[in-house]
Amino acid sequence: MIQSFRIACIVPEPRIVLTADELRRIIDMQIEITRQGLDLSGVMAIVVEHALALTAADGLAIELVEGDEMVYRAVSGIAHSQLGLRIPREGSMSGLAVRTGQLQHCHDSETDPHVYREACRRVGLRSMVVLPLTFRQVTVGIMKAMWRSPQAYTETTVELLKLVVEMIASAMYFATRYDADSLYHQATHDSMTGLANRSYFMDRLRSLVDSSVRNRCACAVLVLDMDELKQVNDQYGHRQGDAMIVEFSRRLRASVRQTDLVARIGGDEFALLLSPLASDSNLQAAMHRINGNIERPWRFEGADFAMRGSLGAAHCPDEGVDPAGLLHLADLRMYEAKRARKVAEPNP
Repeated sequence: MIQSFRIACIVPEPRIVLTADELRRIIDMQIEITRQGLDLSGVMAIVVEHALALTAADGLAIELVEGDEMVYRAVSGIAHSQLGLRIPREGSMSGLAVRTGQLQHCHDSETDPHVYREACRRVGLRSMVVLPLTFRQVTVGIMKAMWRSPQAYTETTVELLKLVVEMIASAMYFATRYDADSLYHQATHDSMTGLANRSYFMDRLRSLVDSSVRNRCACAVLVLDMDELKQVNDQYGHRQGDAMIVEFSRRLRASVRQTDLVARIGGDEFALLLSPLASDSNLQAAMHRINGNIERPWRFEGADFAMRGSLGAAHCPDEGVDPAGLLHLADLRMYEAKRARKVAEPNP
């Protein structure tokens, strides 16, 4: 059995020898990237998951430049809880990679003067490799592979990461080839509905929670799950299901104010940020309005469909000031609402 293959057509220089398993993982990654089409946020999410296994890293992150900061836009492994995290470009290895356009590496974050040590400790990393992401001759972000132990990566690992970065750069080009200014939008919004994606939602949630604590103003996190999507997909196919998702998204947007944020954070799962929030009664009124707008009959191509959702909410700062904790609490309450509805409306 052949144990390794020489790949010259993907990365001309340097040439690297891949094992059969590495080649299979890269092919699987490329297939999934192709399926994403122009959905750059989906591409980045796929890349960090596949690259994690490919390189045996403990964590992967893609950070994009936004002004003087770097923002975690796709994460996996030990970086999973850091989605939406912002770190300063100045004084960080990510910023150094952006400024120089060159690969950077750190054998030990506790001794390296070029790292943002607070962020390293927050994530739990000790060594890392940071590769610039270049789009149309401009470094727009980085991909960071990280390990819990010092000096945990090899030269082969670095070459594999270079190959993955080439894939991301190609995806950036094709996703934004019609509009040079659309890179940020593609990375932060859902391609099907136009809503914010999970990365952008977490970014805004972190910022809003900080503002709520600092300015003593309230906000709310809502999680909403579509109740009928699986039945529609199973009975009528994904074409109708996708149309239902788009209509569901339209109704959500129409239910909130311009100051609020609506995001699609999963296949049939949505999240909302309501801010400012004057009182708990305002939250209850908003939830009632959202449910009322969603639970109207929907007609598509001559057929009538029921459209409903299960909704859960968490109040900031009354119920916490940890972004992930608030989202988790709202998610738990959403599932409680879904279970209560099933009990109240048993299947015939």
